[in-house]
Amino acid sequence: MEPSTVQPEFDRLRERMIERQIRARGVTSERVLDAIGRVRREGYVPSYLGEFAYEDSALPIEEEQTISQPYIVAFMVEALGLEGGEKVLEVGAGSGYAAAVLGELARQVYTIERHARLARTAVERLTRDGHMNVHVRHGDGTLGWPEKAPFDAIVVAAGGPGVPESLRRQLAIGGRLVMPVGDVAGSQHLVRITRTAEDQYQEERLGDVRFVPLIGAEGWHAPATVPGDSPSR
Repeated sequence: MEPSTVQPEFDRLRERMIERQIRARGVTSERVLDAIGRVRREGYVPSYLGEFAYEDSALPIEEEQTISQPYIVAFMVEALGLEGGEKVLEVGAGSGYAAAVLGELARQVYTIERHARLARTAVERLTRDGHMNVHVRHGDGTLGWPEKAPFDAIVVAAGGPGVPESLRRQLAIGGRLVMPVGDVAGSQHLVRITRTAEDQYQEERLGDVRFVPLIGAEGWHAPATVPGDSPSR
């Protein structure tokens, strides 16, 4: 494909993805759909997978992790109910794609990634695309980012045995948390938790999903110790 035709082709594929994979499956928020349309997903996958960036599937990235299928990203982001002025925490930055989408919708986004390599590449991609309201930390996401709490919304891009207590405590009253939860790694149901008072939470089940395991002090245990927190940007 000639260089001059690559970007129009990606733009066409992105538009088709939004209409066929996301809107047609029930995501109706125009704010979310517009945000998805402004983020070039091909820039958040390994270069050799760029041609598959807009297919309806998760894709492998470095460190044996994945970038979620576009519909799941849109569905989870819509479930947060963002209106534009929020401070959001994301656990599991991965490639940086979902953080970029969140950055189009929220005032400030704080995202944590336990793999140093992924944290570095996420910073590079987000900086390249001008998402200066997205901040990346390398560390244990199950412990959250306490010095930046409380958060109006929290989204967790990995499945844990339960919602980490640290994340519950860092959710603002009235805030919403969306996360895959399940007793078996790799098979979970998506929950939305709304903090209604200091010690009260309302939980809704949104559907069955499959995510990589949430590794950390308040998640699944890893064979090796997760390095300590160190801000990346």
